[in-house]
Amino acid sequence: MQIPKHSADTGLTQVFLKPGEIYLSNTPARISTVLGSCISVTMYHRRSGVGGICHAVLPNGNGAPVVNSGSANSELKYVDSVFGYLYYKIKQAGIPASQLEVKLFGGASLMTGSERCGTEKSIGSQNVRRAKAVIGKFNLKIAAMDVGGISGRKIVFFTHTGTVWVKRLNKNELMDGSEFYHSSRKERH
Repeated sequence: MQIPKHSADTGLTQVFLKPGEIYLSNTPARISTVLGSCISVTMYHRRSGVGGICHAVLPNGNGAPVVNSGSANSELKYVDSVFGYLYYKIKQAGIPASQLEVKLFGGASLMTGSERCGTEKSIGSQNVRRAKAVIGKFNLKIAAMDVGGISGRKIVFFTHTGTVWVKRLNKNELMDGSEFYHSSRKERH
């Protein structure tokens, strides 16, 4: 994980989350990441103000739980491992799973031809299916999601409110953050 930067214009710590990383905090922060076929899951606990996010690249790891993390831990690039690790850290903080607000983003099918939007073979579709299965395995409900399609996304997660802004990206677009929408919608495909 990168060292957080403090932004004078927002007063929030700002972090860019790379693939295979998580961020968990009880202090206000603005976490951004860019997703293509990758997925991100956010978790937020309103009462404590704890928020966490993970960025996964591929659907399945070896299934082994990740107990010690670091940027060198290659298991954190997999949906099952990185989500399990984030969930483990939140449970370690004494937060009841039933009080978590969970959101899911990403999983676009960016390839052309047979891997186009919605096919079961695309990495994006596999990542979304695996994330939903893992979230269900922990008996959690998805409060909002923006998954699939053929466009990448830039997301910004505010750890202290659980708010997520989403911007759909086209291949030639600069990520200027001007067209975000709020993820309070239950589902968007």
